[in-house]
This record gives sequence, structure tokens and C-alpha cells, in this order.
Amino acid sequence: MDKTIIQRVIEFLQLFIPKTLSKRIISMVLIAAGVPNNRVTELTGLCDRSVRTLRKALECGEISGLFNIGGGGRRSKLKDVEKAIIDEINQNNYHSYQHIADMVYEKYKIKVSPYSIRRLLKKTESSG
Repeated sequence: MDKTIIQRVIEFLQLFIPKTLSKRIISMVLIAAGVPNNRVTELTGLCDRSVRTLRKALECGEISGLFNIGGGGRRSKLKDVEKAIIDEINQNNYHSYQHIADMVYEKYKIKVSPYSIRRLLKKTESSG
């Protein structure tokens, strides 16, 4: 099978659907045609893990979720209370990220790590 042809088909499909879904559809066709996983990875550019997951789903007949594309990451636990946390930090004297994490748990019942607090402060510092 020629990689150039596969790439052109993926590019064509991208005119209508996202790139990830284009690769997934072509991979499913190749899997159904009996192409080995490593060759499917080589031809489409999907990672080995994705190809194995697709093959397993096709073999089990679980294809309903194969056309969904993920949201692109996790949502922050602190998203809804970020401003309140920053205001609280500015009003009081906290000496460590752990103290702030403890305060967040006490006030908002959200368990976060000191590292998460550090990232939040770094993010808010860089954005204004």
C-alpha cells in the first residue's frame, strides 16, 4: 500500500471532518482490510496505542464511540473559584503553597496539591 495515496485520502477527508477523525476512519478501513497495526501506524500517523484501541473496539463491535473526538484535556478543579482564591491570597498572609491548598480545601472543599496552587499563581501572574 502506498503511503502517498493514504495521505492524500486523509487530506481530502480533512476538507469535511477534523484531521484526527480522518486518520481514525482510514485506520479503521485498513484494520478491516487486515493490515497489521505497525503498518496502519506508519500509513496514517496514528500512534500505536490508538491503533490497538481501534482494532480492539472493531473486534468487539463497540464502534459507537469511535467517531467522537475528545475535548482536549481536563478541566481545572479551580476554574470556578480562581478569582476568589486569588482575592483570598491577596487579603491574607500565606507562607507556602501547602497553606494555600489547605485554605482552598477548608473554604471550597476542593482538594488540590501545592503544585496545582503554584501553577494557578504562575498562570494568574503571567496573565495580569
